Amino acid sequence: MRIGGLATGMDIDELVEKLMSAERIPLNRMQQDKTTLTWKRDAFRDINKSLLELDNMMLQMRKGSTYNSKSVTSSNETAVTGTASSSTSNGSYKFHVTQLATSAINISFEELGDTREKFDPTEYDEIKFSVYGEEYSVKVEDDDSLNDVLRRISKEDNNVRAFYDENQDKVIMETTRGGNYEEAISFADHSFFTDILKLDTTNEKSGTDAVFEYNGIEMTSTSNSYNINGMQVNFQSEGTAILNVQNDTQSTVDSIMSFVDKYNEVVEALNETQQEERHRDFPPLTEEQKEDMSEKEIELWEEKAKSGILRGESTISNGLFDMRRSWYAGVETGGEYTSLTQLGITTSKKYLDGGKLEVDIEKLTKAIQENPDDVQKLFTNSSENADRGLVNRLEDSVESIMNDIKLRAGGQHNTLETYSIGREMKDLNKRISDFEDRLERTETRYWNQFTQMEKAIQRMNMQSEYLMSQFGGGMM
Repeated sequence: MRIGGLATGMDIDELVEKLMSAERIPLNRMQQDKTTLTWKRDAFRDINKSLLELDNMMLQMRKGSTYNSKSVTSSNETAVTGTASSSTSNGSYKFHVTQLATSAINISFEELGDTREKFDPTEYDEIKFSVYGEEYSVKVEDDDSLNDVLRRISKEDNNVRAFYDENQDKVIMETTRGGNYEEAISFADHSFFTDILKLDTTNEKSGTDAVFEYNGIEMTSTSNSYNINGMQVNFQSEGTAILNVQNDTQSTVDSIMSFVDKYNEVVEALNETQQEERHRDFPPLTEEQKEDMSEKEIELWEEKAKSGILRGESTISNGLFDMRRSWYAGVETGGEYTSLTQLGITTSKKYLDGGKLEVDIEKLTKAIQENPDDVQKLFTNSSENADRGLVNRLEDSVESIMNDIKLRAGGQHNTLETYSIGREMKDLNKRISDFEDRLERTETRYWNQFTQMEKAIQRMNMQSEYLMSQFGGGMM
């Protein structure tokens, strides 16, 4: 602890603090510069998050199902329903179901009685059984109850479920899928299943196949579903139904509009960074400044301080230009549609919009209804030349921007040395550390100087007192 001013009566601590406040001005500026770099890095990374969301949507936009989505309507949904894929041909499919598929089932041949209570899990390391000819095994833990073992049999992916029916004091074991098999569930004699669960393979009630007619032809299925021409048909009950398959134009329109909305959201975020006003009179606050401000005042100040922090960054401005350019050039698809305008999609004529897309819904819907395949070609052609699809061109631009931002601002797991802002921050950290060492030496020097002054004045005071005492003594 330093104590000054005993000889001079001066507040040395306050004097040193004022001197050091002036000395700290360059340090405050460096710390503000560091805060600015941190804000800029984080702002870049936020942009990359938005670009990644757009990039992920482009994966969906490259799928054929986006442009050739199918809808299925059933004349009798209580009997038959269906889900079509993009490869399913349009038209009517008639089904007449005469029998549903059922599961194979087995039940204890007698009540379990005391066997259930006396079950000793330590006698079993694992239990083995087969379903549809495939072997399975379930581990048995030393503290398992019988119900624990049954739950484990049912929980694991082995095509069966087993449970205890307390009303009958028996175990029911059944397959989880249908089909007529000679012996669906099998196990060895004198095993856990025979001795504890009281099950006998000869008592199994076999499952049945689904029996149905498709356009007059009798067919069977081991389950209550059947895939035909890319359509998943589900049998709900016995009966007749006609499934009508047609293009789901609305689904395609919705997918394209969702993509356009996300694209416009990203463009707005990028464009806003270049239009925000830069408030140079609002530098980042120092910790000392924050101490004298309320949380709301700090929030409002920092809002202005962060405004325009990415303005003028060529990575953003050039990226916006490349994204806009992705839509302009025609695509040599060899089909009906070669430009985005033919689908009713154009870029905004307002300069401040930054190239947002505008959509004529009626024109887009008509194009998809009439020729979904050529709409898909316009968006998704994957070659590298003039027939490269618009989505792929845009993806090239987006990924280029993202890579440039990573070089500038890195990612969450990057070290400072791996991106340019990080290297600036590392250099600034070194300068701050060196300057703090220098401030410490400066403060020590100030205290030493004031201490020497105190000592000198104290000696003078002592000499003065001595002389006064001498003069006073001689007068007496």
